[in-house]
Amino acid sequence: MGDTSLFLRTQVPPFRMSDPAFAPFPALRLRRLRRSPALRALVRETDLAVTDLILPLFIRSGHQIRQPIHSMPGQAQITVDLVAAEAREIASLGIPAVILFGIPPVKDPVGSAAWADAGVIQQAIAEIHQAVPGLLVMTDLCCCEYTDHGHCGVVNDRTGIVDVDNDPTLELLARQAVSHARAGADVIAPSGMMDGMVAAIRRGLDGAGFQHIPILSYAAKYASAFYGPFREAAESTPQFGDRRTYQMDPANAEEALREVALDLAEGADLLMVKPGLAYLDIVCRVKQAHPGVPLCAYHVSGEYSMLKAAAEKGWLDERRTTLEILTAFRRAGADMIITYTAKDAARWLSE
Repeated sequence: MGDTSLFLRTQVPPFRMSDPAFAPFPALRLRRLRRSPALRALVRETDLAVTDLILPLFIRSGHQIRQPIHSMPGQAQITVDLVAAEAREIASLGIPAVILFGIPPVKDPVGSAAWADAGVIQQAIAEIHQAVPGLLVMTDLCCCEYTDHGHCGVVNDRTGIVDVDNDPTLELLARQAVSHARAGADVIAPSGMMDGMVAAIRRGLDGAGFQHIPILSYAAKYASAFYGPFREAAESTPQFGDRRTYQMDPANAEEALREVALDLAEGADLLMVKPGLAYLDIVCRVKQAHPGVPLCAYHVSGEYSMLKAAAEKGWLDERRTTLEILTAFRRAGADMIITYTAKDAARWLSE
């Protein structure tokens, strides 16, 4: 027999890591999983579905009025008599929930129209449930749309500064919550950022026999410039000052976690971060801190209007950009999204 080792040495090239033929890089090519729509869908980490969406509705007094909101293209205030048809369209698209904002015919210093049995929100709740019994009805709970001064509660100057008086406002919020629950609201969503509001509302609901009604707290709501178009939509622009004494400083993140913890301790069932797109870091941090608590992100009016304006100019692909934004909310940790794009998104997701 010949020398086998000599044969192998002379016939088979030696393996060297430096040899381009055997270089390990790039052994892992992530582009392999992006080659086709089917592959991309198969490995997709985050799903966006129409069942994640909640559509805001602005309800006003009057008859057969659909009043466009100029700063929010495609959105309108509608009167109670148009709500049933609106609800049927929403349900036909597969959108599971709406959140209602009211614009009353008369405003006063304490916002008493907010808890009137025949108020616009109370009537709208009944209309929706009669037209589409399965559609979930959430109600925004705040005083700003109902007060003649546009602030989120009772105003006084006892501290030397004209400001919202926290504790008397809690009594009004509890009264409003019970009124909404009595009218048939499925979820109460307080947005005023009053200290102790969740506890006060929980006591009010439980005391009136509505222990089963969940509270979706606007736990981390910032004093944001992105609310501009909403002021027109809800006719709630403050007549003096601003809301920075009770809404959060946009520069703060740890404070959001404190607010969230307080609201959970007071009995909040669901949490919200508002605005959403400009505060994805807060959405992520809240979800990481409380992974078992359902979390909502609010895609607010200014974020919506910027998108619409850019799309109208042809600067953005509205469909792709909208779905990308909504997916970003889900990727950051939001379980549900309040968005004015819900109808369009529902149509696109169904295609």
